[in-house]
Amino acid sequence: MTLPVTRFVLPPDREATAPPERRGLTRDGVRLLVAEPDRIVHRRFADLPDHLEPGDLLVVNTSATLPAALDGRRPSGVPTVVHVSATLDDGSWVVEPRRPDGPDRSVVAGEVLTLADGVRLELVRPYPDPDATVTRLWSARTHPHRDAATFLAAHGRPSGYGYLIGAYPLTEYQTVYATVPGSAEMASAGRPFSERLLVRLMARGVVVAPIVLHAGVSSPEKHEPPMPERFTVPAPTARLVGTTRAAGGRVVAVGTTVVRALETAADPDGTVHPASGWTDLVLGPDRPARVVSGLVTGLHAPEASHLLLLEAVAGPELVGRAYEAAVASGDYLWHEFGDSTLFLGASGS
Repeated sequence: MTLPVTRFVLPPDREATAPPERRGLTRDGVRLLVAEPDRIVHRRFADLPDHLEPGDLLVVNTSATLPAALDGRRPSGVPTVVHVSATLDDGSWVVEPRRPDGPDRSVVAGEVLTLADGVRLELVRPYPDPDATVTRLWSARTHPHRDAATFLAAHGRPSGYGYLIGAYPLTEYQTVYATVPGSAEMASAGRPFSERLLVRLMARGVVVAPIVLHAGVSSPEKHEPPMPERFTVPAPTARLVGTTRAAGGRVVAVGTTVVRALETAADPDGTVHPASGWTDLVLGPDRPARVVSGLVTGLHAPEASHLLLLEAVAGPELVGRAYEAAVASGDYLWHEFGDSTLFLGASGS
């Protein structure tokens, strides 16, 4: 597995344990570290318009978060938690059985877990590689068949991890522009945007355009590359990317999910076409970004595969300096309810 060049040690007590509103902040009141080739500055997310130029294109992911965590029981009667990562084209589910400390690797093919209403969940084969001997994700079938989104709406809750100090409603795991349900985990880079901030950006002449990428479960303990995910790049967004680049503006992605979608739809010369389907693209040293020249993103854990994508957009040197500054400041918080970074190249780059 390729490891990111960026190296840092995350000090204790630097994880956001609750949404910012529970910490006395507004959505757009979290910190924003702005990293450009010639400077690094510390701001608040509400200051984002000051760092973008008229004619820049901001691309957001309008996927909405599902309540993707379910309670279940193994055949022995032992309770388990099941995170539902995706629904495949044949209606089967992709799931991650979990223990309190991480993925449950003791489950086996053919095992049947019992969910709410007596629905049985049969683990069919490892996913995405059916021949894998070690896996955290499984393709699974429900008996009787259940539509995943409908079942989750009735019985699920938001996926959460051990660094959170409480359970929070699904509304706190949504961006203000989320319209298309389908993500197992929040596309968290966009969470700090408020309606007021979006209006200020548009008033400044920054264009905002949507894509959809339904994010699967990340399993923060494993730092794996992202699994296949379903995406759509609409024709108007593809056109806007082309006209922005031709005019010398920057294409700024809000989140690694947006980078993945746009780069999947891009030709080698950076031309973006309308596209939809499944993407297994992994950006890194062998596949740098062709389209995206700026990135709004959260702070990622040491050795996280997302750091490779950041390096593919902004370069290892700038990403390394940004994380060094974030750690040294002592003020930044990590994870989905934490603080943000903005990586920017020059206009026309």
